[in-house]
Amino acid sequence: MSVALNLLITITEVVGGLLSGSLALLSDAVHNFGDTTSLAVSYFAQSYGKKEANLRKTFGYKRIEVIAAFFNLIVLALISLVLIKEAAERLIDPQPIRGGLMLVVATVGLLANLATALLLHRDSRHSLNVRSAYLHVISDAASSVGVVLGAALIIKFNALIVDPLITIAIAVFILYQVYHMLRASADILMNSVPPDVDVERVVRAMEGVELVQDVHHVHIWSLDEQTVALEAHVVIDTESVGDMNQVRAQTKALLAESFGITHSTLELEIGGPDCLPPENCL
Repeated sequence: MSVALNLLITITEVVGGLLSGSLALLSDAVHNFGDTTSLAVSYFAQSYGKKEANLRKTFGYKRIEVIAAFFNLIVLALISLVLIKEAAERLIDPQPIRGGLMLVVATVGLLANLATALLLHRDSRHSLNVRSAYLHVISDAASSVGVVLGAALIIKFNALIVDPLITIAIAVFILYQVYHMLRASADILMNSVPPDVDVERVVRAMEGVELVQDVHHVHIWSLDEQTVALEAHVVIDTESVGDMNQVRAQTKALLAESFGITHSTLELEIGGPDCLPPENCL
C-alpha cells in the first residue's frame, strides 16, 4: 500500500511540477520516487530477511535489512545534493510558477505522505530498514508542508524565491537525518561495538563471575538491529575444570540479563594464578 501511494504521489507531482513550473514540486516528486524505490527495497529486504540460516549463510539473512537501509540512505543523500544544486540555480534565475496548481498538488502529496507514514509508523520503531523508509516518507511530508506554504506565499505575494529556499531547507534537513542513520547502519555492517555497550564494563562483569580469573580476546558486535553477539576467551584455574560448564552457563546468563547479549561464544581456557600473559593459558 505504501509503495502504491508513493508511486501515485510521484506521478501526480511530476505532472503538477511540469505544468506549474515549481522546482519544489519536482523535488518532492524526486523524493517520492526515492521513497517508492526505498519502500520496495525495504519490503523485499524484510521478506528476504526472514529466510532461515543455512550452510552458506550460517547467521541467516537479517543483515540484508541493514544493507537495504544503507543503500536507501545513500540514494536519499545524493538526491538532496542534486536538489540543493538545482535550487541554487533557481535563486540566481527565478522561473514563473503557477501557485494555484502548485498548492493543489502539494496538498494531495501531503495527505498521501501522511497516510503512508501512518502505515509505516509501528514497524519503524523496530527496524532500521523500515525506519530508513519511514524517514523518506516523513521528510517528504515535511517538504509537502513547505511546498504548501510556499505555494500560498507565491499566490499571495508572487514570492518566487520561496520555492528554491524551501527546497534547500528540506534538503539540508534530510542530509542531517541521513548522516546519523548512515552511521548507525555502517556501524552494524562494520561489526562495530553497539553504542549502548561498554566493553570494559562487560569484561569487568565477566571477570566478576565466580572462578573466572581473566577474560581476553573479547569481540562484541551486532548481528542485526536486535541481536548483539560476543566472543571471548575466559580463563579458569586447573582446580575448577570440573565446574567449566557451570562457569559458562553463569557467564552467558550474566551477558544476557545485564547487557542484552543473547548470542555469546565462550572459549574456556585452563590456567593458574600466574597465567599471564593470557597466551600462556592452555
